[in-house]
Amino acid sequence: MVVTELAPTQRFYGGLLGWQFVVGGPETGGYVTATLDGCAVAGLAVADVPSPAGWCVYLATDDVSASTARAVEAGATVLMGPTTELDLGRRAVLIDPTGATVGLWESGRQTGWEVTDVPGAFVWAEQMSHDPAAARRFYTALFGYEQQDMSAPDFTYTSLGIGGSPAAGVGGYGPGAGDVPAAWTWYVAVEDADAIAPLVAHLGGEVVSGPEDTPYGRVLLVRGPAGEVLALVEQPDDATA
Repeated sequence: MVVTELAPTQRFYGGLLGWQFVVGGPETGGYVTATLDGCAVAGLAVADVPSPAGWCVYLATDDVSASTARAVEAGATVLMGPTTELDLGRRAVLIDPTGATVGLWESGRQTGWEVTDVPGAFVWAEQMSHDPAAARRFYTALFGYEQQDMSAPDFTYTSLGIGGSPAAGVGGYGPGAGDVPAAWTWYVAVEDADAIAPLVAHLGGEVVSGPEDTPYGRVLLVRGPAGEVLALVEQPDDATA
């Protein structure tokens, strides 16, 4: 995520999720790695000029140049890159055909999340839009995902998988969503969604919705101090990665 001020963001996520922060050297432009028990869980960068803040979900690729070209053929627009980030890896940032921003990451020394599926770490990511069929076509063309329809009468949702394992979700906004823009959202696990909800405002954020029960856990949607949105989920006891 790119922010204009690090301190409020560090206070928010440090207090809410127990993250600690490691500031890179001058050659990284002050890039900050958020860690949980010493393991990387997210990254923060400081913008040179004021700009909207938001988390960017990156999808792994073995060849970011080839994936970017394939994405453009499938209807994406390139916002940035591909660029080389020291010895960490190569990346590109795109706008998919439904208008959602998404990143591509070809790993070097930086492979991504070092821990998942525990409180304070990533558990899931999904893309929501007003045209889920277009999103499914795009991401399947890009990475050859397997599709599992998980829709209900009033809800369109598809799980995208690799080798039989779920990788991400693609869903459609309901009729009451209005002009909400397409976006990727990532989910971070928490031990107790109800207990953590009051901390959000205390730490400078805002509860957007929830906590509410879903088939996959108790979910709380929050907005951080820079305006970014993420989901917190208290997973059921029988949840599997």
